Amino acid sequence: MAQGRSPSQNAEIGPAGSRSHTGFGTGSKRAVVLLSGGLDSTTTLAIAVDEGYEPHAMTFRYGQRHAAEIEAARRIARRFRVVRHQVVDIDLRAFGGSALTGDEEVPRDRSVDDMSRGIPISYVPGRNTIFLSFAMAWAEVLGIDDIFIGVNAIDYSGYPDCRPEYIEAFERMARLATRAGVEQDRRLTIHAPLIRMTKAEIIRRGVQLGVDYSLTMSCYDPSADGRACGRCDACLLRLKGFREAGVVDPIRYR
Repeated sequence: MAQGRSPSQNAEIGPAGSRSHTGFGTGSKRAVVLLSGGLDSTTTLAIAVDEGYEPHAMTFRYGQRHAAEIEAARRIARRFRVVRHQVVDIDLRAFGGSALTGDEEVPRDRSVDDMSRGIPISYVPGRNTIFLSFAMAWAEVLGIDDIFIGVNAIDYSGYPDCRPEYIEAFERMARLATRAGVEQDRRLTIHAPLIRMTKAEIIRRGVQLGVDYSLTMSCYDPSADGRACGRCDACLLRLKGFREAGVVDPIRYR
């Protein structure tokens, strides 16, 4: 993994959009979309496109054990023909504190009730705040008012940074933390279109929009050949969602 590179050095440039601006808002309908390569973020990207936004996708290589999701994000970005796909290197393993970035075992075979009790060890401290901060900075440079993120508060697996009040608080902070917000009174809007949807509802919406879920990767601990484990929280919630939606999950499981 490359370390210490700036976001621009990690950029995968699309067919347009190298021009920079000095604040939010240029009149065109564009958005930064946080794209992990998973089911939720891919559906969110599809929603942004359906709503008429030109998407600039941002993906993070943060030391996660499920780095296969980065390749999934690249496939999805190509499929959606995003304006620009930015892959950013940050190493959250330096802090530890999560089974996704450390040596701790990923929880397996838990019930939905178990998942809803407390914050699980798969929680990565500060992850969504870090991701949204990068997205906020990129949006300000590009002159974009809108950020899309695929957080979900119903099937949220106990993560505190997937709640509506968190998103609302970040929006308020962005107005105080940016030149665009302070000098130009611009409002950065954080769109979380999935936040009150069940996983089944998310999948049904994605199917309506033509999302190819075979491109996605949700598993926290996939095999070397890219097969999902079928036992971690992410896999179990995904499988439950497809079952309740009446749709066959097209990805490969061990």
